[in-house]
Amino acid sequence: MTIVIPTLNAAAALPRTLAACAEAEAAILVVDGGSSDATRAIAAAAGCPVLPAARGRGTQLAAGGAAATGHWLLFLHADTRPARGWSAAVRHFMADPGNRHRAAHFAFALDDPAPQARRLERLVAWRSRRLGLPYGDQGLLLSRALYEAVGGYRPLPLMEDVDLVRRIGRRRLAALPVAAVTSAERWRRDGWYRRSARNLLCLALWFLGLPPRWIARVYA
Repeated sequence: MTIVIPTLNAAAALPRTLAACAEAEAAILVVDGGSSDATRAIAAAAGCPVLPAARGRGTQLAAGGAAATGHWLLFLHADTRPARGWSAAVRHFMADPGNRHRAAHFAFALDDPAPQARRLERLVAWRSRRLGLPYGDQGLLLSRALYEAVGGYRPLPLMEDVDLVRRIGRRRLAALPVAAVTSAERWRRDGWYRRSARNLLCLALWFLGLPPRWIARVYA
């Protein structure tokens, strides 16, 4: 398995993510979009190869997927770290031959004790279960065969995660019985309801067919 992590000025969060990834003893590929902080030095110090790529998470994920060598791929955001025990759940999923044609994601969790965080986690669980729409901050595990069959990540400026899971399809998505903990910084900075409303608006605009570059202006 290769873990692909896109980064851009992620020095504050990356050490914790890399430490969590070490549990699996898997190959880790950091795809950097031109960081000006210590991101690349942190990755190098941890023994992770760093692949330079054009800035943009979709572009970086696409580059990482093309360069990764594992038969299984796990895509993680730099500020998202799987909870303890995650590697056993991943190994169990990969050991089932039937799952070569399925993808899996973690449960969504935030690193904040606020009640708003717990409500948001429940809403994301509903969205993932009922709509088949896990986002990139829940990670995505799939075989290289499936990744290539559905066309992999596209170099989109936004919504690259929704674009890919829609091509995979709800019936081929499974939830792993372990969480991935994501930084709540965006919600604390923008406001819990404002950030959530903006994310929902971006999703609605995507389904209405607006170009991702336009949606990116709303998301920022």
